[in-house]
Amino acid sequence: KKTTLDQALRGVLGDLIVRNAFCLFVSNLCSTAGICSATTPFVLLGDVLDCLPLDLCDKIFSFVEENVSTWKSNSFYTAGKNYLLRMCNDLLRRLSKSQNTVFCGRIQLFLARLFPLSEKSGLNLQSQFNLDNITVFNKNEQESTLGQKHTEEKEDGMEVEEGEMGEDDGPAPSSIPIDYNLYRKFWTLQDYFRNPVQCYDKFSWMTFLKFSDETLAVFKSYKLDDMQASKRKLEELRASSGEHVYFAKFLTSEKLMDLQLSDSNFRRHILLQYLILFQYLKGQVKFKSSSCVLNDDQAAWIEETTKLVYQVSPKNKMAKLSIE
Repeated sequence: KKTTLDQALRGVLGDLIVRNAFCLFVSNLCSTAGICSATTPFVLLGDVLDCLPLDLCDKIFSFVEENVSTWKSNSFYTAGKNYLLRMCNDLLRRLSKSQNTVFCGRIQLFLARLFPLSEKSGLNLQSQFNLDNITVFNKNEQESTLGQKHTEEKEDGMEVEEGEMGEDDGPAPSSIPIDYNLYRKFWTLQDYFRNPVQCYDKFSWMTFLKFSDETLAVFKSYKLDDMQASKRKLEELRASSGEHVYFAKFLTSEKLMDLQLSDSNFRRHILLQYLILFQYLKGQVKFKSSSCVLNDDQAAWIEETTKLVYQVSPKNKMAKLSIE
């Protein structure tokens, strides 16, 4: 009987689904009541999304999103999770990442809501890295505005006699000046976070160690601004440059460097990258090469630096919890 009703529902689906989601709703009720198989709603959904054009798939997927709590219930989750995963992956293959960005994002968010964090299909079991995630910054010192600014400040400072203070003088936010070298070293670290394997190379490790020590020293000496005030400063600077679009990448403008170093959210992002990197370097990863082994000095430095990361982390309780 169940098989007969399953096939009947699939037969009438083509005529009804374009107009509304009534058939899917009925299949849910039938499945919940035990009249038809628990997999029937998912089979119907798969058939629908395979047959319809993308603009109609967008509307049907709203039904899938609205019923996420139903799919997570005991009567549906075990029977339907593989169907839903396959259905979403099939949809993502049909969609263009550049032209259907919003729809792709909705599918990814749905999967994140449906599956727990421990779900294997969402884990990076092979410890692969996104090597295409390259952080672009100014690598030409001649074009650096930091160097020019530093020189101008030095020249202006010579005009003030010893013991005198300028009108706008105040306590320096940090004992370490922000120059092009610091800017270059700071953003170069992103390449190690992008590809941690290079830390096992002797010369790359020495560079990483040197740049990290200098960066963390800056964090230690730099006073954090009030979170809301810092956010307002960044928004004002972005507005003045006519930039109103949000990108999920770091802004590497030299003009922002001073504000970023005193911003607690920005600092938390960088420190979190350190902790993720250290976890990989110390961890026993199945697919890691046998040559990727830390020596005693490297292990000791990581232990000390991990403590320092927590010391220079924002004192805000919620910020600390998010790092931990």
